Amino acid sequence: MPLTSPAYPPGPYRFSNREYLIITYRTDPQKLRDLVPEPLQVCEPLVKFEFIRMPDSTGFGDYTESGQVIPVSFCGRMGSYTHCMFLDDHPPTAGGRELWGFPKKLASPTLRTETDTLVGTLDYGPVRVATGTMGYKHRAADLASVKASLADPNFLLKIIPHVDGTPRICELVEYHLEDIDLRGAWTGPAALNLWSHALAPVAELPVLEVVSAVHLVADLTLALGKVVHDYLAEAEPRHRKGRNHELSQ
Repeated sequence: MPLTSPAYPPGPYRFSNREYLIITYRTDPQKLRDLVPEPLQVCEPLVKFEFIRMPDSTGFGDYTESGQVIPVSFCGRMGSYTHCMFLDDHPPTAGGRELWGFPKKLASPTLRTETDTLVGTLDYGPVRVATGTMGYKHRAADLASVKASLADPNFLLKIIPHVDGTPRICELVEYHLEDIDLRGAWTGPAALNLWSHALAPVAELPVLEVVSAVHLVADLTLALGKVVHDYLAEAEPRHRKGRNHELSQ
């Protein structure tokens, strides 16, 4: 963090008129399990591809985000694991990575309405890597179930390196969305296309079948997180035991 000019102010971080297009699809179960860190558990081979417009967020400004979120369970609780995120604004990229551990990279996502279709796109540089479409507000969604899903726990793998490049922090972080005011939610027919890219590998989780889609608008607060699993602390006792054994020889 720059001492005299931080990239973002302290929270809380409130979002107004946050708009989502979330397309849930079925993917290859083995590839999914290979990408989800323990102790998180994959229940079904499902992925949620999200396009999110955030026109009004305290401290972070006006930006758009896109990425893949995986339904998981942790200690018997259902939630979501954020696999990758791409956005077009530096402050939430820096803040997301440093505070929570969001896997954010700079790119060019969009979410807009084209006549009768909600369209989400993701470009990495000049290369298109994802396009999602949904019929605009075809049917009202169940507001209670949508709001409940927004309130579910979310999990992140926070990795921060030491000055020598080795991991200094490696933690599983849990966070929640709070004070949710759901303004509306809709479902409709949807389609999703992903393309291969060396540095934005969203197509590593291929689309086998689109299961559902939801379009929603909400006001909400992004709460700060808590550490629920420390991978380095788990490994440290074994490391110390090994060193003590070596010294005793």
